[in-house]
Amino acid sequence: MPRQRSPENRGLPARWQYAHGAYYYRVPPGLEHLWDGFKRFPLGRNLAEAYKAYAARVDAPDRISTIGALLDRYSLEVVPTKAPKTQTGNHIFIRTLREAMGKWPLTYIRPQHVYQYRDKRGGVIAHREIEVLSHAFTKAVEWGLIDRHPFKGQVRLTGEKPRDRYIEDWEVLECLSLPCARKRGSVVAIQAYIRLKLLTGLSQGDLLRLEPARHCKEDGIHVTRHKTGKRTIYTWSPELRNAVDMAKAARPVDLSPWLFCNKRGQGYINESTGEARGWRSMWQRFLTRLLKETKIATRFTEHDLRAKVASDAESLERARALLQHADSRTTDAIYRRKPERVRPVR
Repeated sequence: MPRQRSPENRGLPARWQYAHGAYYYRVPPGLEHLWDGFKRFPLGRNLAEAYKAYAARVDAPDRISTIGALLDRYSLEVVPTKAPKTQTGNHIFIRTLREAMGKWPLTYIRPQHVYQYRDKRGGVIAHREIEVLSHAFTKAVEWGLIDRHPFKGQVRLTGEKPRDRYIEDWEVLECLSLPCARKRGSVVAIQAYIRLKLLTGLSQGDLLRLEPARHCKEDGIHVTRHKTGKRTIYTWSPELRNAVDMAKAARPVDLSPWLFCNKRGQGYINESTGEARGWRSMWQRFLTRLLKETKIATRFTEHDLRAKVASDAESLERARALLQHADSRTTDAIYRRKPERVRPVR
């Protein structure tokens, strides 16, 4: 009877181990010279580091016969091209998928298996895992491993209700009128941020990466979307210039290259992780004050602000252009949250 893997190693690639807070690769006997003489090679303290170290030493296999092997190649070749935060989530999803179906032949899976997996896992997390699995099979077609996707277009995942929180105009006024004793940082920086966000619809990552010297030019604010690489020019208006000037004045460090910076003049985005923890903490403190000191009773998110931009736009196409979505269906389904006004026939 084959030896069962310990719980902490289930879902990991073959010969991987998790021990003492790090991931290791058990080197096959006789191949130690390819792994710096190690019998157990240290890969990294998290899954993203481990896959990167593993990919640097192992070529992707030419022959892939199982879903587990497909997920391994997807982890090595596709996941590293994604944003750092997305990489972390993908590696966690892949580990769960590999544990559930890693030994299945590549051609075995059918739509009913996907539904069974969804029902067993449950919740939004199952949808995210199935999205990764589906993309892995899309890549399998591209790599010539299979002729067609086994369940694309045949599985309809329902139950994930779109968020419908719409920020009213009076709530925006409450945000912008929240008093602050200081003229720099904290509240005034977030108020300037909200003004810019409602004028442009830019995502948090793109707003926090703005550098006046690089992006603010004669004809407007030049933005290259961090997520998609699409380029947009937001032409100047008096309101937009005023919002940028307010953001500059709110900076705790005048000489910082960033439009939004911390007390040390550094930007908020950690490029290695894709996170902005300092900004997130400041944002949460701001929302806590709003609920205590204003008439606003329900919290809202960054995406709710973007949704207000899309909802208030005069047309769906205008909303799509502001948010720079490739498909207007995304804008309509997720970000247009005001009821549609329709004139009666008579």
